[in-house]
Amino acid sequence: MRDRVLLSLLMLAATLPALSAQDWPQWRGPLRTGSAVASFKPPAAWPDRPKQVWKVRAGIGHSSPIVSGGRVYLFSRIDNQEALVARNLQTGVEIWREAYDAPYDVNPAAAAHGKGPKSTPVLDRGHLYAFGISGVLSAWNAQDGRLLWRKDFKKDFKSTVPDFGVAMSPIVVGDLVIAHVGGKDNGAIVALDAMSGAQKWSWKGDGPAYASPIAADIAGTRHVITQSQRAIVALSAADGKLLWQIPFTTEYEQNAITPLVVKDLVIYSGISKPTTAVRIARAQGKWTATEVWQSSAVPMYMSTPVESGGFLFGLTHRNSGQFFCVDAATGKVMWTTKGREAENAALVTVQGLVMAMTTEGELVVFKANPAQFEAVKRYTLADSPVWAHPGLTADGLVVKDAETLAFWRF
Repeated sequence: MRDRVLLSLLMLAATLPALSAQDWPQWRGPLRTGSAVASFKPPAAWPDRPKQVWKVRAGIGHSSPIVSGGRVYLFSRIDNQEALVARNLQTGVEIWREAYDAPYDVNPAAAAHGKGPKSTPVLDRGHLYAFGISGVLSAWNAQDGRLLWRKDFKKDFKSTVPDFGVAMSPIVVGDLVIAHVGGKDNGAIVALDAMSGAQKWSWKGDGPAYASPIAADIAGTRHVITQSQRAIVALSAADGKLLWQIPFTTEYEQNAITPLVVKDLVIYSGISKPTTAVRIARAQGKWTATEVWQSSAVPMYMSTPVESGGFLFGLTHRNSGQFFCVDAATGKVMWTTKGREAENAALVTVQGLVMAMTTEGELVVFKANPAQFEAVKRYTLADSPVWAHPGLTADGLVVKDAETLAFWRF
């Protein structure tokens, strides 16, 4: 088992582009796990207050800033357009801006979240791929913003958006850009050639949800795993064939948690649903997903957990938001905080610490300690709601709140 896990990690590393120490190139970071890897080095002593290096008006939306090569890239709505903007990391000065008209009628149930975009771009080998809230998928040259290709899928589906707008963040696997396109009851997970946008494969088994896919090597096969409208789905990255699926629905079909792979377990959750771990195996040519544990004590709504030292750290929506620690192997709840922490939190783990950026604009730094919740520092970094995941740098983080973007250095 240990050799197989090691092989999987080596295979994953081999597919990743070379990253600098400051790269945070996609949703949840370089490995798409919320692990900072080399992106951030915690200070020897946390200051009483981090330094705000710069702050700019940046449009609305929940798309997360990404960081690479001394630049910050942000996808946001400015007036009635979706815009991708590149800025100098050290100064905040705009380098280039590209935009397109993006009219969108927001579902009244999601009015508080605005007209987006909600999806985070991915940067791979000098190209940026961004997925607009109305289902427009675009590819740009990261150096100068030149448009490479664009797809709107209007000819393929009766609707190009799920009920609450596109929220899934595309992923690059090898030479493919993979996204869940279409709308309610009528969608497809598609793989497009990263250079040309030409479709390579398509799986039309379910409509899209609001989670983002991950890629993982399990038993020698590259899986693309995500939450769809009504299931946990795993496809072959090579050809899009269904490997396995688990029926899974939440209230108002709001599947939104990015799956997490810990060793040979796939972990998932949803609003008012138990957090669940399944073991994936292949025997006689068939894939199986066997439940290993469930925990009804720590369901998760939109906040995806992180793993450190064999333990999960996350935020459950119970009791108005409780941080928690769970043994990833057994599902045993090690601790929970009292509650009223946050409506949502974007979590990152680095060198024995967890950094949680909450919707209330508070950064909570605590130790990845399974014995007890041990806060290190709490900082208020925004005075309006923060739904976007922060972008990490070597010594700080870039925070997108309701309408501004700011770089904080520790």
